[in-house]
Amino acid sequence: MSTPELIRIVSRDSPMALAQVERVRTELATLHPGIRSEVLPVKTTGDKWMGDLSLVEGKGAFTKEVDAALLAGEADLAVHCVKDVPADRPLPAGTVFAAFLKRDDIRDALIHPAGLTLDELPDGTRIGTSSVRRRAQLAASHPQLECVPMRGNANRRLDKLAHGDADALLLAVSGLERIGRTDVIAEVLAPEVMCPPIGAGILALQCREGDTDVIDVVSDLGDPDAYREATAERMFLHVLQGHCNSPIAGYAKSERSGDLSLRACVFTPDGKTVLNAHEWAGPLDPATLGTSVAVTLLRQGARDLIDSIAH
Repeated sequence: MSTPELIRIVSRDSPMALAQVERVRTELATLHPGIRSEVLPVKTTGDKWMGDLSLVEGKGAFTKEVDAALLAGEADLAVHCVKDVPADRPLPAGTVFAAFLKRDDIRDALIHPAGLTLDELPDGTRIGTSSVRRRAQLAASHPQLECVPMRGNANRRLDKLAHGDADALLLAVSGLERIGRTDVIAEVLAPEVMCPPIGAGILALQCREGDTDVIDVVSDLGDPDAYREATAERMFLHVLQGHCNSPIAGYAKSERSGDLSLRACVFTPDGKTVLNAHEWAGPLDPATLGTSVAVTLLRQGARDLIDSIAH
């Protein structure tokens, strides 16, 4: 095996995405000090379009241009948030995940200028979010609050909050950590309160299948627990075949004992119907666990629920 001298990394050009790339570059430099890296930032459809994602093919809106640069040979490595990579279809032909990095915080945070918690928010408080997952769960747990559509990267949403476009925000804790803005968090919501999206807090490193030299180098950055958790969660989503308007949430958890569990939910957008499943892998491998949890929810009627939502 020959070690590459330079690894070109492609990523979305948002501040958060570039912060994620710096994490990858730092870990790469620590493990392989002789290898240089450079960054190729690209603007994706999802970053350019501020409307409803389902109107721009929804899934893949944040990955298509990044994948294209990798496949065209303009870069050797792509960095993705696992939650942005569609799981209901295979990775682009000729590419493979080489590693999943150690998982960051999977929880959501409430941002409120006066520091109020979710339960303290007065009726009619406008919460800025375009996430169908967050909207459905808020409708179920706090129907007295109002969700107002809000897209854009975290910095842009914080600006919109400051300008009065909403009274509060829900954002991912890991994203706020990456851009150094945990100071704005009023409350961190437990996963039992706000179930996270599939793949939350995990960065995936994607390479071309034939680039075994690059794959060998970057696979050293992988975390075994993150691999198992991502595999279970993505297989769950693959079997469920949701679309971008279907509120689906879930997370796998590796215990110190090695036990793996997967908790998952499917909601109607109004939050009035919530299907729940929680299973332990036991002797099952992660992909089989994901399949099993999906089948449990399908038995509860998840297929009809998902298909009844316009997309």
